[in-house]
Amino acid sequence: MSSILIALDVDRIAQADTLVQQLAPLVGGFKVGKQLFVSEGPAAVAPIVGRGLRLFLDLKFHDIPNTVAGAVRAGTRLGAWMMTVHASGGHDMLQAARDAAVDEAAKTGVSRPLIVGVTVLTSLDDARLATVGAAGGVRDQVKRLAALAQEAGIDGVVASPQEIALIRETCGADFAIVTPGIRPASASKDDQARTMTPREAVQAGASWLVIGRPIAGAADPAAAAAAINAEIG
Repeated sequence: MSSILIALDVDRIAQADTLVQQLAPLVGGFKVGKQLFVSEGPAAVAPIVGRGLRLFLDLKFHDIPNTVAGAVRAGTRLGAWMMTVHASGGHDMLQAARDAAVDEAAKTGVSRPLIVGVTVLTSLDDARLATVGAAGGVRDQVKRLAALAQEAGIDGVVASPQEIALIRETCGADFAIVTPGIRPASASKDDQARTMTPREAVQAGASWLVIGRPIAGAADPAAAAAAINAEIG
């Protein structure tokens, strides 16, 4: 199966449905984030879950442990295969998210969704990170949060491709690494500060590549996805 997860960064279910129809045979799953979920609500997942495809529910939960646990339970009932929380929410919050996923999946008879912790957003670099009070730079913060996520028992982290090797050294081969900030060599970086090509990211050890505009915004999304799969090899 392809390691590509398509970011459905659109406003309407109809737009998402068109992309899912075009790309389902070529990719490993689809990401529903805040834009589509806020626009359309829980029904936004229907084009994915209704076809039995992998739903990456990327709502980046960050709150007190009880609130995050409730959100994870709801996401499990929606059919999420993987969900995001902010690793900076702390050990107790991460553990509560994991426990809620395990418990709700058992209650409802579904597979347990993966829980991955967002480390440092790919729009941030050392200077921007310093403005929010994180000393030591991006690499130190990513390493710290990845170790915390693993200690709390969640499945992996979300990090820029430039930190993949660091996370592998810190957390080992079995820890999932989901990487946004993927840009083919010919594509614009847009608002991403820490990017890498798909081939480079996979060679570095990424588990999953989150790709939005270079595929979804292409004149022929299916051809763009096929080209990236070929680049990955």
